[in-house]
Amino acid sequence: MELIQQLVNGVSLGSIYALIALGYTMVYGIVKLINFAHGDVFMVGAFIGFYCISALHLNFFLALIISMVVCALLGVLIERIAYKPLRNATRIAALITAIGVSLFIEYGTIYVRGAQPNAYPSNVVPDTSLNLFGVKISSQSLLILGISVFLMILLQFIVHKTKIGKAMRAVSHDMDAARLMGINVNNTISATFAIGSSLAGAAGVIFGMYYTKIEPLMGIIPGLKAFVAAVLGGIGIIPGAMVGGLVLGVIESLVSALGYSLWRDGVAFVVLILILIFRPAGLFGKNVREKV
Repeated sequence: MELIQQLVNGVSLGSIYALIALGYTMVYGIVKLINFAHGDVFMVGAFIGFYCISALHLNFFLALIISMVVCALLGVLIERIAYKPLRNATRIAALITAIGVSLFIEYGTIYVRGAQPNAYPSNVVPDTSLNLFGVKISSQSLLILGISVFLMILLQFIVHKTKIGKAMRAVSHDMDAARLMGINVNNTISATFAIGSSLAGAAGVIFGMYYTKIEPLMGIIPGLKAFVAAVLGGIGIIPGAMVGGLVLGVIESLVSALGYSLWRDGVAFVVLILILIFRPAGLFGKNVREKV
């Protein structure tokens, strides 16, 4: 029963990682950029949700939607200001810029509101425990899973069934050919950042509701773990990010259950090292030969 309990906790945590990882993997799939500022968009989402609930007295779902919209706009702003001018620059220049944007958001937030942590109200969502065959499952865990699954299905629908989704897949496959076919590449890349950032914003609100405590540097560790999840599933592959996030969440919960809770952050990076050694393309990736 304890094992099943930890699996439930792991799936809840993994759902949050998966939502953040989707942003990493979408951006990498299109512009081959690791957006290290993505974890800080997650943090901004958590704070927007907090202020919507505590200051504006909105309900959880309205706060979630507002957070997603604001984070989508923030994602587009970051892309247009920081990454678009570096579209043809070296990979290392874009990577250093991403780290710079990350630090700017973190310490800009500290400058504006201070470094003190805040706590989500405990009654944001009624927390009742369901007893299924001796396993206590929190209604919040089920809500997290439900929202995450809904957003992932919605993302799959957007990518495979809508015009912007087809444009994103075309740009991902061959940017120059997509441009020749009349696709507006700049708008498609901005849309990718908007969708990925909105998912990170949703993850921030869910994280705040579940763990209550939020602070300006909270995006660093979940952001890095979500990056590990994206690599685990196969960076650039959307289903891989979902599975990678869930697997990483379950592994962490099982490590905590075995009494090694101090090692739970380290385990994520052990997983990263093992994946890079034994399966660099990730669980869903294929090794691609490049001519040099």
